Amino acid sequence: MVSPSTKSAARLFTDGGARGNPGPAAIGGVLYQGKEKIDTFSEYIGETTNNQAEYAALIKGLELALASNIKELSCYLDSELVVKQLNKEYKVKEVGLAKTFVKAWNLAIQFKKISFKHIRRELNKEADALVNKALDSR
Repeated sequence: MVSPSTKSAARLFTDGGARGNPGPAAIGGVLYQGKEKIDTFSEYIGETTNNQAEYAALIKGLELALASNIKELSCYLDSELVVKQLNKEYKVKEVGLAKTFVKAWNLAIQFKKISFKHIRRELNKEADALVNKALDSR
């Protein structure tokens, strides 16, 4: 189980979701350094697909980590597709996702060390709650 207090390395938990696919969408994320919560984000992003929202959440989180001068980062997402694409296990077949993938990739290569790990939705509750908060307040 992955928890906010695991190790001292920086950890990023992100989630994106759309109500309908496509539909109203939002992103959420939490950035930790050791046991300390550095920052969170919760934002409505308009109408898009679930996969686009998942990538948008990761991009926002990577930008936040870079702005926080983090050099090594473990990213935890409940989107198996995004994780497998970034780990080069799956090709990006959808043309609409290709630009978003490249943007995430270009941010990721700025870190000294980065990993992308798939976690079950129930282990990503905080980021999921931030997505729903943004959607519900819309």
